Amino acid sequence: METQRIKTEILPENYRFLQQHVYSQVGIVLEDNKHYLFESRLAPIVKQLGLDSANDLCTLLYARRNADLAHLVAEAMTTNETYFFRDPSQYEAIRTVWLPKLREDRRATRALRFWSAAASTGQEAYSLAMLLMEEQLESWNIDILGTDFSEKVLERARAGLFQQIEVNRGLPASLLVKHFRRTGLDWQLSDEVRRMVRFETIDLRKSMSALGPFDLVFCRNVMIYFDNETKRKIMKEIHGTLTKGGWLLLGGAESAFGLEAWFERVVVGNLTIYVAR
Repeated sequence: METQRIKTEILPENYRFLQQHVYSQVGIVLEDNKHYLFESRLAPIVKQLGLDSANDLCTLLYARRNADLAHLVAEAMTTNETYFFRDPSQYEAIRTVWLPKLREDRRATRALRFWSAAASTGQEAYSLAMLLMEEQLESWNIDILGTDFSEKVLERARAGLFQQIEVNRGLPASLLVKHFRRTGLDWQLSDEVRRMVRFETIDLRKSMSALGPFDLVFCRNVMIYFDNETKRKIMKEIHGTLTKGGWLLLGGAESAFGLEAWFERVVVGNLTIYVAR
């Protein structure tokens, strides 16, 4: 057992190499105590390539300079935690505060645009789509864009096929019955909901000027993985995609502190919303 542990443990120089690689690829800062994270998330790639350890993967990655392999490793280190109607207070604020305002402001165009900036497997974007349908806005010109660095998770999002454990997390039973059908052990989301959302691969560190304008942007539990300089750049780009008065919704542990020139902090109940100036 001890021999196996030593064999699979990432060497210090390889750990530093992986830290630098992930940062250069996706901007994510991984601390010095995340060995277990690298080992567990890279294990499928190690197995797929017939290698013995993450150290062998580092040797291959460094020697080949293979763009596909480089992307695969970086993609494996991105966090894809998501579930339906995560942070319910945000969806309630959208329903009770934001949508009534948008209905009034957009009576002439009947058009609304939304962005899920770290869509993962799609639950966030699809939750919004179902909410809009419940509010009888499906006849409007609705554009919901879901983006992620990982094409692999977006393939799952486009398929709209979810496991039992995934529909158990946050999805009301009434919406499960209304918008899903059982397919073997999984649940298939209806074409009607899926048509409201489109998914694209995007690196948040790149220019986003061509994406907007959006009325609302979800960028939740993403900024915690970036350094301060990258955070500021991304927040500036997101601001550029929002209409004046548009909402930015962040995760509970995130804030737009220090960015008052771009966003006004507004409290709705116990919820903090960042409104584009």
